[in-house]
Amino acid sequence: MFGIFKKKSQLDKLQEQYKKLLEESYKLSTTNRSESDKKQAEAQNILQQIEILQQ
Repeated sequence: MFGIFKKKSQLDKLQEQYKKLLEESYKLSTTNRSESDKKQAEAQNILQQIEILQQ
């Protein structure tokens, strides 16, 4: 209930962005493979940032 006013951490923001990019990549994979690959590469960069923050 009190989590409504809690600010998201940098890690939470990156995880949401990662998930969003993976979903977009999946949707694009059926229509435009090159755009899907670009989204996948962006997601991998975000994953590296997440791993750095978790250490």
